Amino acid sequence: MTTENRQALLDGFRDGTPIGLGYFVVGFTLGIVAKYVGLSPLQGFVISLLNNASAGEYAAFTVIGSDAPYLEIALLTLVANARYVLMSTVLSQKFSPDTPFYHRIFVGFDVTDEIFGIAIARGGRWLNPFYNYGAMLTALPGWSLGTAFGIMAWNFFPASAVSALSVALYGMFLAVIVPPARKDKIICAAVVVSFTLSWFATEFFPKVSAGNRTIALTLLIAGAAAVLYPVKEDDNDA
Repeated sequence: MTTENRQALLDGFRDGTPIGLGYFVVGFTLGIVAKYVGLSPLQGFVISLLNNASAGEYAAFTVIGSDAPYLEIALLTLVANARYVLMSTVLSQKFSPDTPFYHRIFVGFDVTDEIFGIAIARGGRWLNPFYNYGAMLTALPGWSLGTAFGIMAWNFFPASAVSALSVALYGMFLAVIVPPARKDKIICAAVVVSFTLSWFATEFFPKVSAGNRTIALTLLIAGAAAVLYPVKEDDNDA
């Protein structure tokens, strides 16, 4: 491993540690749901290891509890996680054109909201895939172990107390968006508009699923920002 890759790996591990700790807490809460539908700690661990997505897993656990067919589970998970297609597309633009395809595959395996946030916010013209690997070293174990421990410990804690721990997820979101928003007024305005339109869509379009609302708003807000405030090539080169 080159010195550059080793440093990127360490940077990703450092930045991903708070994410991994937060994932453990939120995964613990998700484990309560998994236990209710009859999953074992090993099953919960494997599912979270292979599908690192809170909304997608919660939806999957819900239909598993209702004895839904495999096809329905797969389709529901696909819809709930569809926003990661957009994130992966954006993230792919951060890689150098000569980045090997297998690096893109491995990085795409664990594109989450928080890892996407820290990867996009990282300085430099190109993103080193080893930065994402470092973040994944804490995020994946934190999420999967949290789910397994939640399944094992659900008998010892009231559901209301464990569910309260899920506020850590919102703390992670704030940690991702606040620093860049403070540095860039355009990002700050986009964040404010995102919150406002998200509330509006939730209030006036309650029948539209959260995943579809997220996709529509992402395309609308990101597209408008790209048209109104495009990033100049000279800025990218700098």
